[in-house]
Amino acid sequence: MSVRLKLTLSYAGFLLLAVALLLAVVWLFLLRYVPDGVLVTGPPGSPPRLFIPNRSDLLRAFAPKAAALWALLLLFGLVAGWILAGRMLAPLTRLTDATRRAADGSLSHRIRLPGRQDEFRELADTFDTMLARLETHVAQQRRFAANASHELRTPLSITQTLLDVARTDRHRDLGEIIDRLHAVNCRAIKLTEALLLFSRANEKSFTRERLDLSLLAEEAAETLLPLAEKRGLTIQSRADLAPVLGSHPLLLQMTTNLLHNAIIHNTADQGTVWITTSVAPGAVLLTVENTGERLTPHLVSTLVEPFQRGTERVRAEHAGVGLGLAIVTSIVQAHDGALTLAPRPTGGLHVTVRLPAAPPEMTRA
Repeated sequence: MSVRLKLTLSYAGFLLLAVALLLAVVWLFLLRYVPDGVLVTGPPGSPPRLFIPNRSDLLRAFAPKAAALWALLLLFGLVAGWILAGRMLAPLTRLTDATRRAADGSLSHRIRLPGRQDEFRELADTFDTMLARLETHVAQQRRFAANASHELRTPLSITQTLLDVARTDRHRDLGEIIDRLHAVNCRAIKLTEALLLFSRANEKSFTRERLDLSLLAEEAAETLLPLAEKRGLTIQSRADLAPVLGSHPLLLQMTTNLLHNAIIHNTADQGTVWITTSVAPGAVLLTVENTGERLTPHLVSTLVEPFQRGTERVRAEHAGVGLGLAIVTSIVQAHDGALTLAPRPTGGLHVTVRLPAAPPEMTRA
């Protein structure tokens, strides 16, 4: 049976039960106190002046009317219950229709259930929010897949071209071709590793442990210090104790990516990179700043997109894979944090990562 039919039968059944209880009350508190013999009034031996109905008379008069009323209430309960159940279940029909459309691949449909804020309205609004997030996620995945295919196709095409040149041009310097093949292959390996890391961060399939984010910042600074010195940059760090719960490899990759991004995009002469960790109420903060050319807010808003490589000057000097900040964004979201990017007034970028702090009891432990 459908839910509507079950509700209809339930309404009718409860209505009949209420009538039966009412009749039982009439019997218990009224009819059983009426005698069942012949009731007359007047002096003994004289003709009766008035006839008084007894219990049997009342039952013969009342039972047919009660049966007719019971049948009428049964019909009324079925009809009214069917209509009432239909109106109450109408939002579920819209939910079912939206679910079918989503199952068929249409994520743009929204329920937008009108009316007051009740359980059905809350369910519909939650479903609309879920559809909006799914639509955004699917669009991002499709865009990412298209960009990833394009990025992977480029080194493969270059490799194919170099191999064709080596096969057809026998007088070409093979050492030069091998060096170029090595460089292209290294770039393809880096891109593949970045894609795997990006996928792992999105899946949230990692074990959380208690970590000190300041130690990860110091480790990343020590690792990238030679690169900064090679580019004539200075790294200034201030690391306060910052306990968090998360994955050591992913958080270290996040910190390293941010610091590497600040170094690579630092185009100022004798520039500086600042990396600091601090504690806020209920959260820990990781801040990375760098000097450099002035950035527009529009350009900064696009830096977290996959395969975005910043300004034209940086793209010309550094041929990265363009997944650094995209990976950082995925790692931060996987750790229930927030990433904020803002241009510095004097040039460069200011990046802030806000992560939930480890619980106090775990900090004491």
